[in-house]
Order: sequence, then C-alpha cells, then structure tokens
Amino acid sequence: MAHRSSFSWQTLAVLAELCATPSRWRHGYGLAKVTGLKSGTLYPVLVRLADRGLVEACWEDEQPAGRPRRHLYRITADGLAVTETALAQARLAGDQVSARSRVRSGRRVAAEGAPWTG
Repeated sequence: MAHRSSFSWQTLAVLAELCATPSRWRHGYGLAKVTGLKSGTLYPVLVRLADRGLVEACWEDEQPAGRPRRHLYRITADGLAVTETALAQARLAGDQVSARSRVRSGRRVAAEGAPWTG
C-alpha cells in the first residue's frame, strides 16, 4: 500500500507521539493533551491513519465506572517506518515540524521553540 510521504504538522505530531511508545495503547484524550490538538482535528487524523493502516484502533476491554469505553490507538510497524521517513523528510526540507509540535497561545510552535511558519 502506498502512503503519503508528506503529512500535515498535525498528523506528524500525532504520529510522532505514537512513535514515542509504539507498543503502548493510547486514548484520544491523552493524545489531545500531549499534542495540543482539539478533538475536531485529532479524531479525523486518527481515523485517516487507521484507514491507511498506519495506526490500529480498538475499544477498551472494560467500561470503567462513571464513563463510557474509549477507543485506544497504537502505531503499526508500517506506521512507525512511514513516520520515521516523513519526519526525516520534513527535517531535510527545512520544515519546522518536529516530533513534539504544540499549539501554544494560539500559534503553532515547534519543539525547538522556533515559530511555525508554514
């Protein structure tokens, strides 16, 4: 299956965060907190990545008291390889996208502290 080699900074932020702990299942709320993405951006990204086979998704085994079951996400081996290539390409292209892009004070900022110019 062919994959895009160029991703949005939001998608790269999600992929990079999932790559940080590739065997760990993560829920969307936790990913939103770490990446700074709002749910209207995060969940469509996760759905697209799952559709492309870069991320796998499943439901929690049990429903904890007081809240509904959550979807959990984990990067696939293919997703790990694609992410490493995409992050390397972004760095080579001079993009200021990093593995830990954040949204701070209403503007995008790369992990190194350089303002996002894209």
